[in-house]
Amino acid sequence: MVGAPIDDGFPAERLFNQGYSYTYDDVIFLPHYIDFPTDAVQLSTKLSRNLRLSIPCVSSPMDTVTETAMAVSMAAFGGIGIVHSNNAASRQASIVRAAKSHRLPLHSDLVFKSPSDSVNSLDEFGSSPCVLVTESGTSKSKLLGVVAKSDWESLTDKDARVSDYMLKSLVSAPSNYHFEEVAAYLAAKDLEFVPLVNDEDGGEVVNLVTAEDVERIRGFPKLGAPSIGPDGKFLVGAAIGTRETDKERLEHLVKAGVNVVVVDSSQGNSIYEMEMIKYMKKTYPELDVIGGNVVTKYQAQNLIQAGVDGLRVGMGSGSICTTQEVCAVGRGQATAVYKVSSIAEESGVPVIADGGISNSGHIVKALVLGASTVMMGSFLAGSNEAPGAYEYQGDRRVKKYRGMGSLEAMRKGSDARYLGDTAKLKIAQGVVGAVADKGSVLKFLPYTMQAVKQGFQDLGASSMQSAHDLLRSSVLRLEVRTGAAQVEGGVHGLVSYEKRSF
Repeated sequence: MVGAPIDDGFPAERLFNQGYSYTYDDVIFLPHYIDFPTDAVQLSTKLSRNLRLSIPCVSSPMDTVTETAMAVSMAAFGGIGIVHSNNAASRQASIVRAAKSHRLPLHSDLVFKSPSDSVNSLDEFGSSPCVLVTESGTSKSKLLGVVAKSDWESLTDKDARVSDYMLKSLVSAPSNYHFEEVAAYLAAKDLEFVPLVNDEDGGEVVNLVTAEDVERIRGFPKLGAPSIGPDGKFLVGAAIGTRETDKERLEHLVKAGVNVVVVDSSQGNSIYEMEMIKYMKKTYPELDVIGGNVVTKYQAQNLIQAGVDGLRVGMGSGSICTTQEVCAVGRGQATAVYKVSSIAEESGVPVIADGGISNSGHIVKALVLGASTVMMGSFLAGSNEAPGAYEYQGDRRVKKYRGMGSLEAMRKGSDARYLGDTAKLKIAQGVVGAVADKGSVLKFLPYTMQAVKQGFQDLGASSMQSAHDLLRSSVLRLEVRTGAAQVEGGVHGLVSYEKRSF
């Protein structure tokens, strides 16, 4: 009939209310109308009620994903890193403090010696071009000199104390220098490297920048606006548990300057978490608290009423998580994000889609379905900034990546996340694996965000708010993909191929 309204696909409300649990790959958006260029898409967003990010990216609080280097790089790029809690409270606080002391999108592994020490082998330099000599042999004292790797290699008496041959006429730069200031300093003085020193902390060495680092970073795509807090420092988050001892951990983190705290539990709808949230909001009312994990409206409503400033969504959707398999509890991530976002939006609580992110298309789906940010584990693991050393499996360069529900992680204390720290028998809800070397997040994340912008453009959404409005008004339509459709949507029918994203 001429002039009849065109009805195609399904609105999200209808699709996700049929009793099926959908993952990201199960659903596909139908394209909408484009009236703006890709570069007009704005991905700035809210992490929580009071914190904004330039990009919707959050690194997961896993011990093979987020420590200092990852937190620094994520903040430099415009996202945020959440430091894991599978360590002593003092150690976690020191990671937060170290990340917040940086101004550059890199973190070097610093090696320290005291003047009376000796350098016994080349291995002691690690990946650093020098050993830093301080009064106490730690980062917490005044810098006295450096031992360059090349100088040590030319020594005849390698058992000598470092005070006998270290370079004492030391050149350093202030730790609050920005990238171009450091680059200019290195060039002006024709230096191979320069320590960055925080004079406010008695000359403590914060970082070490090499001329090679400068050239490498200049070769990366242009970064977005960094995530800076009210204190003028990088935004850094941290995870805590729900036990009484976590109140002491929280105090350490607040003193370290943490900007947001994630209550880390695989099933957040518990009296333990709600009591912890209420304690945090009463004790530190200015601190934003993110609760989770949740996958249902009921769970979300309970945590919203407890006072959370953000919700973390996902249960069993991570690549190394076996919760759905072991415990028969959870939800497909696409359904979970849509359902929780629909109720969180009513209270102005932003949602973090946690888990199940394997490609840029998954990020687009998570954000359009209602999330404000995505939390990534395996997507970032294997990068230069992830903790751990590279190994070789055959001819592939890999890094270890483990679930916090794996027995290996539980032995370090993560079983509290699964409410299993008091159980006599430990049941794994995750595995230990490896992921391929991905290079630096500073290189591949900009390309990923560009792909997300192109996805938003295809949907006619120029911003996060626009995408959410189009979804809720039923303008955007979806369909469920059959197995054959999923195969068709990927690479198929070739004898061989090389898949490169950029």
